[in-house]
Amino acid sequence: MRGLELNGNLLAINAKFIKEAKTAPHYRLWSIEDRHPAMQRVEQGGVSVELEVWEVPAGGLASVLMEEPAGLCIGKIELSDGETVLGVIGEAALCEGQREITEYGGWRAYCADRETTMSGTTT
Repeated sequence: MRGLELNGNLLAINAKFIKEAKTAPHYRLWSIEDRHPAMQRVEQGGVSVELEVWEVPAGGLASVLMEEPAGLCIGKIELSDGETVLGVIGEAALCEGQREITEYGGWRAYCADRETTMSGTTT
């Protein structure tokens, strides 16, 4: 996501930000050591997750994957408007034992709540 730790992987291959979007309500989300998110498609109990859509040059896709943490891979993601895009998903083994953050509906919302909690501010 723009401005976050792994965004440099996209910028290094001249990927182009297209839009902010939401998935169809078929996904769950985990915080991987509070460094990055991992999303998985589920049959039941899924929600719409906020994400970003990027245009990635085909020649740079392998480079991006090699720079991603182990357990993050490419899969098909259904957006709320019915469009299917390729995106980053998390393998089940990556998410085991990690904090599930599905209730936040997105990584930025989770990070904002974490920052508020850490600073002792409540809303």
